[in-house]
Amino acid sequence: MSTHQLTIPALPILVPLGVALMVLTGLVLARRGLLTVRRVAVGWFAGWYAAAVLGATMLPMRLAWGPAAGEFEPYRLILEPVLGMRPLDFVLNTVMTLPLAGLLYILFGVRDQRRVVLIGFLLSLAIELTQAILVLTLHGNRWADVNDLMSNTLGAYLGYLAFRRLMRFAHFRRAVESCSFARTARGTPAAVR
Repeated sequence: MSTHQLTIPALPILVPLGVALMVLTGLVLARRGLLTVRRVAVGWFAGWYAAAVLGATMLPMRLAWGPAAGEFEPYRLILEPVLGMRPLDFVLNTVMTLPLAGLLYILFGVRDQRRVVLIGFLLSLAIELTQAILVLTLHGNRWADVNDLMSNTLGAYLGYLAFRRLMRFAHFRRAVESCSFARTARGTPAAVR
């Protein structure tokens, strides 16, 4: 029996994904009658942000399977919070999810702190579980780390606090309202509460 290996590179995945999300942004906004330069710019930022998160957390990905694929590498699963923490990784993972609150607000009208933090937690959980499954089944080259889950969730919370503080400024609030994808019952972009 032979060993099989597969390397999924980053750029051939991320560049077409980013471009596809740019096109999708234009189509969604045009269909909803919300096509403006500001909304397109925010939508493009959101699409490239999603591509960057995918690249930072999953790609490039090296996988191997078969009888000679190698030993399970238990050090790739970090299940002890704080004890196995790499401080720079914790900071970078926190920063990675800072924009989430603003994007959820503008794109989907999510305004509630609990929902923002829950979405940040669930997004991070999905990433870490995917990484763990790939490590356990296909000898993936990524790390599944409970500290990443904590830092991503913290980033979503801190991003929410920063965004809410910025919303106190009328100029910032008007700029956000002009970019909003969310609609009210009357069909106009949602007002800030």
